Amino acid sequence: MTDTGSLAKPRFTLPGPAIAALVVVVLIGIAIAIGGQVIARQVVSGLMLGAIYMTVAVAFTLTIGVLNFLNFTIPTLFMLTGMVAWGVLSQGYLSFAGNAAWLLALFIGVAVAVVASLIVERFTFRYLKMKHGDSTEHAIPLVSSLGFLLIFENLVLIAFGSDSQRFKVPFNADLRIGNIVLGVPQIASCIVAVAAVAALTYILKRTKIGRALRTIAENPDTALLLGVDVSRVVPVVFILTGVLAGVAGALFTVNYGDVSAFMGDNVGTKAIAAMVLGGIGSIWGAIAGGIVVGVAETLSIQYFGGNSVQMTVWGLVLVIIILRPKGLFGGSAVGKGKM
Repeated sequence: MTDTGSLAKPRFTLPGPAIAALVVVVLIGIAIAIGGQVIARQVVSGLMLGAIYMTVAVAFTLTIGVLNFLNFTIPTLFMLTGMVAWGVLSQGYLSFAGNAAWLLALFIGVAVAVVASLIVERFTFRYLKMKHGDSTEHAIPLVSSLGFLLIFENLVLIAFGSDSQRFKVPFNADLRIGNIVLGVPQIASCIVAVAAVAALTYILKRTKIGRALRTIAENPDTALLLGVDVSRVVPVVFILTGVLAGVAGALFTVNYGDVSAFMGDNVGTKAIAAMVLGGIGSIWGAIAGGIVVGVAETLSIQYFGGNSVQMTVWGLVLVIIILRPKGLFGGSAVGKGKM
């Protein structure tokens, strides 16, 4: 007989949400302890900015986790949302909507981002798969997504120019907690971003389409043998990517009020940094990474000035890669064990 007392006890592991929350609490605690209320305000601003970064980072993670390639059009989808919303609003097409015109404009912007994402899917995956077999085994989708980035960006430049434009919202309410002032749009953005990521997590873990996506992430050929219609499931990835990038673009537009054809470039690089920092392929890693990048950016501006942001963020990423190559959450090999 075996001695049951000698059996190894199962290891206790914290779930992803608990680790992400712990990272945030530790950052806030350290910042307040060192710098007091001034730094606390910067940390709060960083958390709000990090909510946008984490949403885009999750979009990157979803694509690279399921389809095994880095989708370069995601920053452009982010930009399209803001520019299309400003375009339809400034041209007076939505005057019939009254005070809700700005909100309808943002919905139209998100819808355009989803349509653009489906166009990318049509020509980077569906067409190339028919021509070259399993397109996830080639660099062609990555290069073609980069081509779509340049095409969409230059179309916007032709239509609206390169100048920064002002997107006005009919409110500017603030909420004061002690000496910390929070903008209502910032709070709403943080809530919407967390809700969007939570909804995506639920879809991946609890629904039939989510199980199909995770099966494709493991092995597309096995997914076909199990009866998964890959040609119908893959567009769902691009729809979700368009929604996430679009929501992030809408939140950025409302919070900062400025849109331009280049607004996605900076956010895209920060989101990639967040994804790598948290661990490629881990959704909760992307969330924690986005928050860390947002806080690091605001603190860097506070201490070293605006020109230090890129150095701080990417220096932090390099340190994490050296000390923990798989990121904070230990992402697994691309295409295996994802989601």
